[in-house]
Amino acid sequence: MDDIISCIDIGTTKVCAMVAKLDENGNVEVLGKATEPCSGVKKGVIVDIDSVSNALKSCIQKVRALLNIDIESVYVNVMGSHVDVFCNKGSVDVSRQDHQITSADVQKVLKKVEDVKLPENVQIIDVIPRQYIVDGCDEIVDPVGMAGVKLELEADVVVGKITTFNNIVKSLENANVKVNGFIAESLAVGDLVLNPEEKEIGAILIDVGGGVTNISVYKNKCLFLYDSIPVGGDHITNDISIGLKVSLNDAEKLKREYGLALTSIISNDHDITINEISENTKRTIKVSEVVEIIEARVQEIFSLCREMVEREGILNGFTGGVVLAGGGISYIDGSIQSAKEIFGLPVRVVSYKSLGVKSAEHVTAMATIRYVANRIKSETKSGGTKNNKPNRQKQKKEFGFLKKIVSLFNGLF
Repeated sequence: MDDIISCIDIGTTKVCAMVAKLDENGNVEVLGKATEPCSGVKKGVIVDIDSVSNALKSCIQKVRALLNIDIESVYVNVMGSHVDVFCNKGSVDVSRQDHQITSADVQKVLKKVEDVKLPENVQIIDVIPRQYIVDGCDEIVDPVGMAGVKLELEADVVVGKITTFNNIVKSLENANVKVNGFIAESLAVGDLVLNPEEKEIGAILIDVGGGVTNISVYKNKCLFLYDSIPVGGDHITNDISIGLKVSLNDAEKLKREYGLALTSIISNDHDITINEISENTKRTIKVSEVVEIIEARVQEIFSLCREMVEREGILNGFTGGVVLAGGGISYIDGSIQSAKEIFGLPVRVVSYKSLGVKSAEHVTAMATIRYVANRIKSETKSGGTKNNKPNRQKQKKEFGFLKKIVSLFNGLF
């Protein structure tokens, strides 16, 4: 039977709901999606639970009306500013006398990896296996059925502040929806937009949203850096509004109509008429005056990203490239050239059409859906969810570690 996966992307400027169908082979078909403006999030932090809840209610009602499906629980993305990712290892002796590794052994080694000391206000929200090692043989994806004496696991442990997740849960429960699990946004987006070669050689993924830019660095198939800066596309709009003394709505229109990241690529520096918000009068400016403001903020975003990567020493000997994603910058021509100048590395912009989405605003939701689908497929294969068949109409698709972790948050309110 096909199963249903629902997810919510809570961004700085909007919330997005997406529902997809997962067949027995793990293939994903998007059934419906909806977006709703939201002003209750600032720099990736929920500052107004009621505002977020109301946006969620409206968004979910749109999807329910479209699909005639009752959405009771969802997976939720979590921005890089709210989580940390670190690598941890664990090992266990294989329990069976014939030394055949079972799913019970896998669960035991997962518990070993989870056994880390954390501050009181921090909680593990996910554990992502990098590789299993059996008697010294590494790069094993699924050890169940293999023979060995010692089973080891190297995994990424995702942790975050409890208050952050409680606010997300509260916002969703106010909208009459429960949380199935929390998904680290950059991990999901990285899986969707980066190809295996980029993850192997090295890639700096810069995901520019409305108020936050997430930075992820991959190398040798592993995540080396996962962080964010509180600057995004909305800051470009605000700069135009202040610099040209126009309303935010007019500033957004100017950004989208004359969105260039470099003054050097202006082909026609013609006159344009703007409405001054303070004087309530019209005046004439040049296209270059808009582009100069955009150029300064885009360069700042890339420079801050480079500084963050440099602090970690990642650029020393780095042979990979930069990948640009996110609705905050995807439509600005010249962003590739700007990033090349600052990083001195090859740069590409994500093609959203190739990912099966029509616009950048749906990428995070699609990434979350695909990420959950892949995890379900992986954990079912290793025996993690064989006895946990989801119910299609009741939205009970939960899996492995996330099911256990989210139980710590649901019902707190």
